[in-house]
Amino acid sequence: MKTKGFKKLLALGLAAVTAVAFTACGSSTPAPAASGSADNGASADVYRTLDDIKADGTINIGVFSDKSPFGYVDENGDYQGYDVYFANKLAEDLGVKVNFVSTEAANRIEYLQTGKVDIILANFTVTPERAEEVDFALPYMNVALGVVSPEAAPVTSLDDLKADDQVIVISGTTAETYLTENYPKLKLQKYDTYANAKNALENGNGVCWANDNTEVIAFAKQNPGYTVGIPQLGNNDTIAPAVSKGNTTLLEAINAEIEALGAENFFHADYEATLLDTYGADFEDTLVIEGGKTAAQ
Repeated sequence: MKTKGFKKLLALGLAAVTAVAFTACGSSTPAPAASGSADNGASADVYRTLDDIKADGTINIGVFSDKSPFGYVDENGDYQGYDVYFANKLAEDLGVKVNFVSTEAANRIEYLQTGKVDIILANFTVTPERAEEVDFALPYMNVALGVVSPEAAPVTSLDDLKADDQVIVISGTTAETYLTENYPKLKLQKYDTYANAKNALENGNGVCWANDNTEVIAFAKQNPGYTVGIPQLGNNDTIAPAVSKGNTTLLEAINAEIEALGAENFFHADYEATLLDTYGADFEDTLVIEGGKTAAQ
């Protein structure tokens, strides 16, 4: 009888443990989705709507921190540059404070898709591939690719490069994509940051550096001994703000802001405050887009 009683108690105990384990592993209720979540079959893209941002009182904007004159941190620890100038105005007109989040080229899309930032304003070139992953607002700047090299050994054509010559690029940029697709035999020296790419060129780790022409022109002007041997590579493109895919309320607010600012020539004022010393007056009308309208429009 004792043996039978013990076996009965043991069976009941095992049944209870099994039931608890089943409950813990198989019947949990998923947490409710965050505002703006979208199920893409693998992971959710989380974003804050315009109402969410206004309720919080702060907007998170991803900008570069080492890419003068577009986005950089000055000697006082403050963000400055063409993109930052626009970001401050956008936040002001939305009635919220701005929190700048330093980003690199390679993680701009990731920062949007994970909700780390609400907007990317980091010299972001519009491409069809990127438009599949984020939503672009109206453009505010023209851009093409360019190539900078030492004056002592200028690169004026990529077709003239030798088999062992390496071209410096920043991972996640249009330069990397363009060269991979159009010059597959070129050897690319890839870096994650603008600062590392700059150091690589200065240290002779590559024969040239391919990037947005606005950036390589700025580099050559600020660093004696370098020249932009190829001022335009490939097609002309545009720079625009980006938000998470599907964040229509924020996208519409940005578009309305860009259109309104165009009426007061805001982006020309932005250029004159942040880019004039670098590029001079001759490039102003070529680079600036007002009201989201390109020359073709």
